[in-house]
Amino acid sequence: MDPNSHPTGPQEPPLVAQVVPQQPTPASRRPTRWLTVLLLLGLCGSLLLNFMLLAISGLAELGSLDMDRKVQEKFHSHKKSGRSKVAIISVKGVIIEGEGFVKRQIDRAMADENVKAVVLRVDSPGGTVTGSDYIYHHLCELAKKKGEGFPIVVSMGGLAASGGYYVAMATGDTPDVIFAEPTTWTGSIGVIIPHYNLAGLLEKLGVKEDSVASHRLKNMGSFARGMTAEELAIFNDLVDDSFVQFKEIVKAGRPKFRKDPQALEELATGQVYTAQQALNNGLIDKIGFIEEAIDRAIELARLDKRNVRVVEYKRTPNLTDILLGVRANGGQFDLATMLDMTAPRAYYLCTWLPPMVGSHKP
Repeated sequence: MDPNSHPTGPQEPPLVAQVVPQQPTPASRRPTRWLTVLLLLGLCGSLLLNFMLLAISGLAELGSLDMDRKVQEKFHSHKKSGRSKVAIISVKGVIIEGEGFVKRQIDRAMADENVKAVVLRVDSPGGTVTGSDYIYHHLCELAKKKGEGFPIVVSMGGLAASGGYYVAMATGDTPDVIFAEPTTWTGSIGVIIPHYNLAGLLEKLGVKEDSVASHRLKNMGSFARGMTAEELAIFNDLVDDSFVQFKEIVKAGRPKFRKDPQALEELATGQVYTAQQALNNGLIDKIGFIEEAIDRAIELARLDKRNVRVVEYKRTPNLTDILLGVRANGGQFDLATMLDMTAPRAYYLCTWLPPMVGSHKP
């Protein structure tokens, strides 16, 4: 056939490549199914593990309540074989209630006849009025029952404000017994009842308060509305009464202010002071670290510095702590604490918010 000739017959259509979509097969859907199964198994396993941990926690608490009440004595400094002891009692964190680890430390020191002096280590912004006063009362009882001349010396840490300053007044009239570190903040002598008016926010969210109460004052302080003039006056009276008590406690621990009450009135504004400001105003006696406070306690107790053992107290870890590692930092946040936060109450507290983590049960 002549290559230059052109066909005159009917033309066949050109071949066009077509892509036919592949229908999914059961095999192609298997990865998705396996992924779903794995996710479900992981979720079920997580739920099961949580239930097991809760069960273990509950059993551990039931089996170690007595252990949780104990405290361990730990050597701190000076001579390990010394018979006479200086005990360091720590008040650390927010004070929610007095009946807790601080009280158990006081009880341990009370029962130990070899404890001849106490160094009260305070690193706290304060807390409730009742909790602060409870600790103060039992520290005073410790000094009274140990006998005349039993010294309590205070060593302030980073913050010893409001209720933290309140408990430091258990030193009594003894001179040169309140030490603050150079970077300590202290003072904040005052009372606060936290209240937040969330009515505007709740209105935007469509939430209305429908509380049923036996009297209009039963629901006073509710965050769902602003306070009435009557409620505000009642809360002011509660604050004023607690404030008077605070200032009386300060006068009991700082003789200077018994002689010059007006000087205390000028300082008791809720202001926080640096260590140097506190020293200049007579709120503390010395600027120094815990070692200086220990030396002063030894001196007041008339002990031989070369033959005295300084000890501190630690909480005995219970089975829950060992298994789950909870409360490692001594804090606690539980339903009881959350409910406690909702109750209007007065605080010797250096903060703008109510406490969320407390030192009441560690």
